[in-house]
Amino acid sequence: MRFVDLAATSAAVAATSGRRAKVELLAEALRNLAPEELVAGSGYLAGELRQRQTGVGYASLRELPPPAEHPTLTVAGVDAAIAELAEVRGPGSQQRRRQLLAALFGAATVDERRLLLGLFSGELRQGAQAGLLAEAIARAAEVPLPTVRRALLLAGDLKAVAAAALTGGSGALTGFALQVGRPLAPMLAQSAGSVEEALTAVGLPAVVDVKLDGIRIQVHRSGDDISVFTRSLDEITSRVPEVVAAVRSLPARELVLDGEAIALDASGRPRPFQETASRAATRGARRAVRDEARREPGDLAAVGGGPGDLAAVGGGPGEVAAVGGGPGEVAAVGGGPDEVAAVGVDDADPAGGTRSFGAAPVAPSTAGSAWSVGSVDISEVPRIGTSGTAPAEIPGPDRPATVAPAVIAAANTSGGVVLTPYFFDILHLDGVDLLDAPGHERWAALSRTVSPAQLVERITVDTVEQASTAFAAAVDAGHEGIVVKAPQAAYDAGRRGAAWVKVKPRHTLDLVVLAVEWGSGRRKGWLSNLHLGARDPETGGFVMLGKTFKGLTDELLRWQTERFQELAVERGDWVVRVRPEQVVEIAFDGVQSSPRYPGGVALRFARVLRYRDDKSAAEADTIDTVRAIHEGRRP
Repeated sequence: MRFVDLAATSAAVAATSGRRAKVELLAEALRNLAPEELVAGSGYLAGELRQRQTGVGYASLRELPPPAEHPTLTVAGVDAAIAELAEVRGPGSQQRRRQLLAALFGAATVDERRLLLGLFSGELRQGAQAGLLAEAIARAAEVPLPTVRRALLLAGDLKAVAAAALTGGSGALTGFALQVGRPLAPMLAQSAGSVEEALTAVGLPAVVDVKLDGIRIQVHRSGDDISVFTRSLDEITSRVPEVVAAVRSLPARELVLDGEAIALDASGRPRPFQETASRAATRGARRAVRDEARREPGDLAAVGGGPGDLAAVGGGPGEVAAVGGGPGEVAAVGGGPDEVAAVGVDDADPAGGTRSFGAAPVAPSTAGSAWSVGSVDISEVPRIGTSGTAPAEIPGPDRPATVAPAVIAAANTSGGVVLTPYFFDILHLDGVDLLDAPGHERWAALSRTVSPAQLVERITVDTVEQASTAFAAAVDAGHEGIVVKAPQAAYDAGRRGAAWVKVKPRHTLDLVVLAVEWGSGRRKGWLSNLHLGARDPETGGFVMLGKTFKGLTDELLRWQTERFQELAVERGDWVVRVRPEQVVEIAFDGVQSSPRYPGGVALRFARVLRYRDDKSAAEADTIDTVRAIHEGRRP
């Protein structure tokens, strides 16, 4: 297939608003791929490179030869060229990589270059989400959509599923199963605005878990082989030796566990989220965090990974530095702080010890097991919440979380803060898949296998009052909120279903718009991304807290495009600076430290609720209020 035709499909999908039309465009492109092009081509349609790390950085993309006038590239040819780039190593590799990159881009037309830049940067914003591509695969291969979705969730690789469906049909898709050592897309939770709303969706009785503000981890163990994966299915085994130490001590040979890893202070309260994120990130990611603080809007970030390879800091979408494998192998994509994934292995780990699936060995801990099972029947250990009701005992300052000695010892080898693992689900245990088992059976198996100190706090509730008490206790202890779960539901991998519903406290602030960025893709021609500022009572000015385009309807986009052009004081090609007069009500999930902004803090998951024409800028919330929220004080 000609690469220019794939580029045309990508552009058409980006310009199309209807879901059905997008699916048909994608399906037609999939049908036209040759069998040997399916893996690479389906990845390009998803905005991914088959080669997760290419070694191509921002500097490499700054100076490119002129585009070709006539298309000559094929999908297979582009894949081969990128594969050659990814294999470049050793002395002279930088020069060789530049030569290969120049050859590829020199043979690409203007339209083809646009697609290539989007793929290398991880910022191909064409509106082709995984759900759309699953539908397109089903249509192109003429197989049932549920079959495609199930295979996709178990495989965790859209490219492999597309190739199987289009070459082997439904029969090939049924061959995908949970495989210990191969990550699968985690089950996700819907959001609810209140505890009552969550319980209405889930029903009573329900199970209530504390929602930790850590990084999602999925841990696979088969004998001595242990791997730790992030929510985006990237492996971070060598970065989290304390997680490996904790799982190594468990009394099982084969395990797949779902949980969170989080940095806690001495009292057991969560440390700032970015400390957890940066602790699990590669050195390249930490450099990217510093570079991102200096990056101007519109700059193209350096590249090397695929979408979802995130180590998140900063404010809203597009303000997140992401990670690759080694120096200079950094990708920047959208997403938010919940979607953190530190990827790649750029350090040489000591030989010996527990092996990870396909990664360098992790040094064994010398501190012994994380908990003793030699003299205790773990089936008799009391646990909270697998059945019946129990009081909401949430870790807090007076009940510090227990961190096992082996976990601390392992963490000391990393030189960073301790990441404590907590688990809330089990998907496989000693040869038995538990995905389709009801939640209460999975959780009973989990509590028989994992130390109570390493279980997410959980209770069963029969009333709204009990759930509300648990929610208040979780928030008071510094956690994000709760997740309400249906005890009869199976583990719906990769889906955001109604069986799990999260409830977080919703903060709102009245802030002032300082500038607005012109949109791209579907929002091209509209002023979209808002620069948000809090009032500084000392200077009378405003302190920027981040950006957001979340929550904006088409009607609001049209209105604000007119409004902010009226308030414009400086018109750039990318950013329009405005008089600080318009107040907007912003909802957000929390405040985090950020070197990117002058106030030292940024909003997490900021989204527009409404414009406040009833308030003047002098009535906007202050930076002191924002800092009070950050410090856990009531403003």
